[in-house]
Amino acid sequence: MAGSTFPAWVFDNSPIPDPLEHGERAVQFLRLLRHPNSKAKGRGFQLYPWQERIVRMIYGPRNPDGSRIVKTVMLLLPRGNRKTSLAAALALLHLFGPESRAAGQVLFAACDREQASIGFREAANIIREDRRLLDAVKIRDAFNSKKQITYLRNGTTLTALASDGGAAHGLTPSFTLIDEIHAWKGRDLWEAIKSGQAKTDDTLMVIATTAGRGAEGLAADQFNYAVQVAKGEIVNPEYLPVLFMAEPDDDWRDEQVWCKVNPGLPFGFPSLSGLRALAKEAEGNPSELASFRQFNLNIWQANSRDPLFDLPTYDARKLDDDPADLEALPAYIGVDLSQTGDLTAVAIAFRHPDGQITLRNTCFVPGADLESRAHRDRAPYQQWADRDLIQLCPGGVIDQRQVEDHIRELCGTYDVQEIAVDPALARVLSQNLSDDGLPVFTHPQSAVIMSEATGNLVRVVNGEMIRHDGDPVLRQHFDNVAVSQNPQSGLVRMHKQRSNGRIDAAVASAMAVSRAVTAHNKKSRYDDPDVLGLTTI
Repeated sequence: MAGSTFPAWVFDNSPIPDPLEHGERAVQFLRLLRHPNSKAKGRGFQLYPWQERIVRMIYGPRNPDGSRIVKTVMLLLPRGNRKTSLAAALALLHLFGPESRAAGQVLFAACDREQASIGFREAANIIREDRRLLDAVKIRDAFNSKKQITYLRNGTTLTALASDGGAAHGLTPSFTLIDEIHAWKGRDLWEAIKSGQAKTDDTLMVIATTAGRGAEGLAADQFNYAVQVAKGEIVNPEYLPVLFMAEPDDDWRDEQVWCKVNPGLPFGFPSLSGLRALAKEAEGNPSELASFRQFNLNIWQANSRDPLFDLPTYDARKLDDDPADLEALPAYIGVDLSQTGDLTAVAIAFRHPDGQITLRNTCFVPGADLESRAHRDRAPYQQWADRDLIQLCPGGVIDQRQVEDHIRELCGTYDVQEIAVDPALARVLSQNLSDDGLPVFTHPQSAVIMSEATGNLVRVVNGEMIRHDGDPVLRQHFDNVAVSQNPQSGLVRMHKQRSNGRIDAAVASAMAVSRAVTAHNKKSRYDDPDVLGLTTI
């Protein structure tokens, strides 16, 4: 697949360079270890074929001077694929194995002390399985104290560190395990480790993590870089991306996709029945589906919090509605008016007789300094403008008259029942439209009212009652939404999942769709043509 991030080399039996046999040496060392949970004879460490290929790719390829080519590994694995066991074994390879160096520093770095202790305990338990190894090291793992293992022969140490404990300056790591980077708080420890690596040659960093959430921050930066290297967009032979994650065209319900993403599944881990149970819970539940995609299919979630709704369900409702057919349907407009130089969105929702809702949207974008704005918002504004997907306003602010003219045009074309506007930002627009005899409806963007509007939009989308034309602007705004719920009041609120992620079209859509649902349901029974007086025909 062109542009695929899948590490096909892990399974294709293609040759892996190993001119000095360091890859073979590493594999043989790992096989000599023991693991307390191993089912192999003598509790030998089980190095599965896909794991062996990864080890060989890390340690085999060499520069002409004999130094290791690979300096950084991004190992993205779903939960339950025993990445901690593999990482612990690699740490021991550098602690007292053939990759050990005198007075070297081996680090287990995680988001907090407890998480860092998990990998440390894994390594310590492997050591405790072999009396010879136990005699060769000193383990310090007392409760609430520094966790450290020292190899007595050459003074190499393995130390557990936490990113929430502040930067550890003075480090000179030879090997670092960065565990679950998606949960790290801040960059201080990361920067201390990176600067420490620069002090010595032939260092190795392994970032072993499940997928995270969010489009900004340390974890997202590393993930995005790994994806670019995996796709060939960036050429960096020192960076090895091993990304086991579902791709955009993969069906999350397909068990073959599960096997592709979870390389341990053919060997009994994680549990197939457990995945089936989680997938069943995810049906019709956007939050559970987001978790299943993140932790079990390893899809990095753009939203830092729960998504607004299931976007694949939304995508499946791309339908070609004839604009002429929409003219006879009752229509409801939602307006999210910007305060300064931000975007303004005008959404229009058409209600079909069977309750389905066709949704269309127009965003207004300031035309001044459009390239910088596009870079900041991560949106191809000029391309969208060239395709008439957005309207550009001259200057650096939204031209309210241009917005008003667009609304008047919609009202002249369609059977508009209401124009929902927030009076806090649209007093002038409301008055001007009202003066023209247009049906302005006051729709404050308060917590209570927008919670109901958001709920109506979610129900329409998840109930597969939405209809749209695949507008990429609207979809991006939906994808930028993160939703939070007040634990006391239960009110739902839409937020930007990143500071420069636009959600104006989502807000306007919630207003328009909600009015299309609510206003229709609240019509008087006397307006029903099948009702005469108090007698139903």
